[in-house]
Amino acid sequence: MWNKIKSLRNILDGLIPIIIFILVWESIVRLHIVPEYIFPSFSAVIREFYHLTVNGVLLNNLASSLFRVLAGFLLGSMAGIMMGTVMGCRQIMNRSFNPIFSLLYPIPTLGWAPLLMIWIGINEMLPIILIFLCSFFPVLYNTITGIRSVDSDVIKAARTLGASDRKILTSIILPLAVPNIFTGLRLEAGMAWRVVIAAEMVAIPTGIGALLIRSESLLRVDIIIVCLMVLSVMCLVFERFFQYIETKMTKEWR
Repeated sequence: MWNKIKSLRNILDGLIPIIIFILVWESIVRLHIVPEYIFPSFSAVIREFYHLTVNGVLLNNLASSLFRVLAGFLLGSMAGIMMGTVMGCRQIMNRSFNPIFSLLYPIPTLGWAPLLMIWIGINEMLPIILIFLCSFFPVLYNTITGIRSVDSDVIKAARTLGASDRKILTSIILPLAVPNIFTGLRLEAGMAWRVVIAAEMVAIPTGIGALLIRSESLLRVDIIIVCLMVLSVMCLVFERFFQYIETKMTKEWR
């Protein structure tokens, strides 16, 4: 009973500031403090959200962006985890690849865009590869950090008891590195959405970013706010999803 009351109170603590924010937003427009075409009311934004959803414009663009994010993020994360595992476990691989990755990692993801436009053109692959690059390096370094933070005494003890290298990797090293790996995944899940929006705004004619830039040219501030709200919700959903998976995977030994 006490836990339910505590959960309800936590929900209310989070909802009350949002409700106050919406009331202040609506009041500013209703009192004509700011012209509505520059700053539409919350109710007008919700109406536009409904219209865009019913006529399919929002869902079609969201589906395009979601596909690019999922494809680029999954490929980049998987490659980062596999390469990070190899580099974390094998010193020679770390010494060989670390210098080149250290040189490539500081380059901003969107800095690759002009080069990729020349190499592969402006097509569906462009945002996917940009998101791949955005996801790969942070997940790689978080995986290496997680593996290297595993207590070497634990590994020696397992080896002394007869555990094979494969058993040590799957039963000790990777489970203990999971929190670091998921830290990288959570951070880059939100960054992947920012990258896809930027790519769509400058080069791709479909997606939430393309809808944003078209709305700007038409001075449709209500649609711009709808797109930003969708982007915010998607970033939050991705982050909470990985947080949930991490909790499920580590709750037994935390």
